[in-house]
Amino acid sequence: MTIQEAQQTVDNWIRTVGVRYYSELTNTAILMEEVGEVARLMARLYGEQSFKQPEQAERAKEDLSDEMADVLWILMCLANQTGVDLTAALERNLVKKTQRDAERHAANPKLKAP
Repeated sequence: MTIQEAQQTVDNWIRTVGVRYYSELTNTAILMEEVGEVARLMARLYGEQSFKQPEQAERAKEDLSDEMADVLWILMCLANQTGVDLTAALERNLVKKTQRDAERHAANPKLKAP
């Protein structure tokens, strides 16, 4: 599925199953909540924090993928609501980053292999 197809699929779902979009402000708050859930799992899976119960670690990778999908879903909702074509936006962003960072990362000693 392309990004454009995904945006259309989300829009179709919202208009049929979801009835209507939440307001942009509500969706922005939901996006922050979902990003926080990704951050919580990342801190426990890859950071120093531990899970409260050992069995939580067993399903954490699956939970992480689900939380990332939630972030993508709500971002697509916001894009649809605000008229943003995420495919075009990503293409422009890649051009910008490539031009801006053409030599920056290669010259960064912090990124050199040990």
